[in-house]
Amino acid sequence: MPALWTPSEKLLLASTSATRLTLLVSAGLPVETQGSGIDERAVEEAAAHEGLDPPSLAARLTAEKALAVSRRHPDRVVLGADQVLACDGQVFHKPADRGEARLQLERLAGREHSLHSAGALAVGGQIVERFSERARLTLRPLTDEAIDLYLDLAGPDVLKSVGVYQLEGFGIHLFEAVEGDHSTILGLPMLPLLAALRRLGCLAL
Repeated sequence: MPALWTPSEKLLLASTSATRLTLLVSAGLPVETQGSGIDERAVEEAAAHEGLDPPSLAARLTAEKALAVSRRHPDRVVLGADQVLACDGQVFHKPADRGEARLQLERLAGREHSLHSAGALAVGGQIVERFSERARLTLRPLTDEAIDLYLDLAGPDVLKSVGVYQLEGFGIHLFEAVEGDHSTILGLPMLPLLAALRRLGCLAL
C-alpha cells in the first residue's frame, strides 16, 4: 500500500486533545500524542503584559507547546495547536464548573465571537512552520430555561470546551450563524496544516 506520510517517525502531536487527534487520523496521518507540560496560564499572563491580541496569544501558546515537545524529541516533526475564544476583546477559558459554564453562555448569547485557531510545526527545537485561521460564530439569544436545558442535555463534557459548546453535538442548537472552516472551529485548521506539511516534504500527496 502506498504511503502518504514520508518521515520514518509518526507526527508527534503536542496535545492530548481527542478532537485534534481524530482530525489528524481521519486525514490518514500517523500520529502519536504527548502533552506539552507547559503552564498555559503563565504564558497567557506574560502575553497580557506584552499586550498581545487574541490571534497572537493563540500563536504564542501553539509555539510554546510545539517547542516544549520538540526539545524532548528533536528528531521528530512536532505539531503544536491551540485555540483562543475572544468576544469583545475578552479571552474565555474552559469553565471550571456548571456555574462558570452558565456564565459563559450568558455572556456569549446573542453576540458574535471569534475562534482563533493556530498551529506550529517544530523540528529540532525550532519552529519551522506557523499557520492560523479565524472563525466567526454567533449564538442566538438564549433564555435561562434554554441554557439550563442545554447544560442538562450536553452533560459534563461541556466543561472540556471553551465557550461551553461542542458544535458537532448538542451545541449546534445554540447557534444563529457560523462562518469558518469546520476544522478551524474544532481547534486545528487542517488545510493550512496540510499545506505546511507539504512544504516540509512530509506528504506524498
